[in-house]
Amino acid sequence: MSHVTSRSRAGGDEPADDEPAGEGRTRRRLTAQVKDSLRDLRNQLAMLNRQVSGKVELKEIDLDCLDLISRNGPLTPSTLARRAGLHPATLTGILDRLEKAGWIARERDPVDRRAVTLRALPDRGREMFRLFSGMNSAMDDVCAGYSEAELKLIADFLAQANDAGDTATRDLAAS
Repeated sequence: MSHVTSRSRAGGDEPADDEPAGEGRTRRRLTAQVKDSLRDLRNQLAMLNRQVSGKVELKEIDLDCLDLISRNGPLTPSTLARRAGLHPATLTGILDRLEKAGWIARERDPVDRRAVTLRALPDRGREMFRLFSGMNSAMDDVCAGYSEAELKLIADFLAQANDAGDTATRDLAAS
């Protein structure tokens, strides 16, 4: 579903035929506010992740990879490298640290013994869940203030924002 309308066309300086002039300014101001809020949220989450990574003695990139494995695993190392946007050689050191600290297991694929999959280990996962419990509780409280329809709209917006970020990242990497 696309939310692109005549009001959100490139440039966006002139109001659409059915839009009073003041609404164009209001829309641009609100769009800027959304973008600023997303940047602020990214910074807040980065600070939270730094605190968590310090508590569990992981590098921030290790934490990012662990999250990808936990939420999407089991994964092959090449799939993880692609999703994390990392060179496979860089990933080797990350996986070594995560495995040594008991966060993940490398397992041989039962069908193709040459292939390896990565799986997050549940005991350490509980430790991570505890560290993020304050944020999870706060987000539950925030979401409780919205109707189901509003939550669907917010979830859709965030999914589309994530897709836009993914596209921008791939485009930048290809240039």
